[in-house]
Amino acid sequence: MPLTPFRHGFTAIGLLYAMGCLAAPIATVQYETANTIPVPGPARWDYMNFDTPSNRLYIAQGQQVTVIDMSTKTPLGVVSPTDGVHGIAIDARNNTGFASAGGANAVVAFDLKTLKIKDSIPVGRMPDCIIYDPATNRVFAFDGGSNEASVIDAATRKLIGTIPLDGRPEYAAADGKGHVFVNIESKSELSRINARKMTVSHTWTLSPGEGPSGLAIDARHERLFSVCHNGMMVVMNGNTGKVVATAPIGTGPDAAGFDPGTGLAFSSNGQGTLTVVKEVNPNSFIDQQTVQTEPGARTMALDLKTHTVYVCTATPDPKPLPSGTPFWMKRYLPNTFHLVAIVPDTHKSMRRHRDKM
Repeated sequence: MPLTPFRHGFTAIGLLYAMGCLAAPIATVQYETANTIPVPGPARWDYMNFDTPSNRLYIAQGQQVTVIDMSTKTPLGVVSPTDGVHGIAIDARNNTGFASAGGANAVVAFDLKTLKIKDSIPVGRMPDCIIYDPATNRVFAFDGGSNEASVIDAATRKLIGTIPLDGRPEYAAADGKGHVFVNIESKSELSRINARKMTVSHTWTLSPGEGPSGLAIDARHERLFSVCHNGMMVVMNGNTGKVVATAPIGTGPDAAGFDPGTGLAFSSNGQGTLTVVKEVNPNSFIDQQTVQTEPGARTMALDLKTHTVYVCTATPDPKPLPSGTPFWMKRYLPNTFHLVAIVPDTHKSMRRHRDKM
């Protein structure tokens, strides 16, 4: 039976599961937790960035950027100080990393080889997400305190402009074709930026999604995956702004990912789960799997070579907090920060598929 496109939710999928019609598309890749990797340093963190060509993982950790050599799973060093760091962007062309130092209202540029700081570039208030756009060789830092994007020339490391936004920005993604997309968390919207003209070309509602945080992109098909705090992943057509599909996810999401090699989208959820959504085609998606991780594992990084997903967390402080405390304000025990590797088990998946045939 052919799959048909749907818009809001996966309610029709349950019937197809019962009929056994979806065994083939969902059995391609299954994930399971493999091991944990201790990481020294404070038990406070935000975004991670896995640079597949160098096999390095960059972690925004406390007041520093921690750099891990993932071939040996050992730290290479830290970039410090990066006051109130939130995210890291990598420009291998110019051998430069960029970290958003939200506490300093600055972007810190550092040498990828030595990890020494090159520059501190003043930007707007409280820069949070930061990405590198290879199409323009520019860095976009999204200033959550001043509702704008600061644009930096990656080669000169100079601020070349700012872009006013419709509300408070959260995460962003570039398609490599001259477009940058950003979730507007305060308005439950998604904006498309012309990276060359440094202007917002479109802003679209993410309804029924509310409070978008993490964002990932299938650049080939121009599909955006926004994970929202009302427990929903919203899939949007980046050319038209049409909501193509929605999928249920866990609570407390803060990052998303898309793997073009497997056609899978991910949401890392602070409650301690990883949601896996399968792209059957650009207009049809299946809520494929929920993987148990650990509480607090709200951000993620994706190794596109091995298809491994990494989330990070620490051991929660047992002292009780007031009811309703947001996940980002929870306390963790010192010296317990670590990564959790979530790996594809393709052989097991193939055996399950054969058993169902």
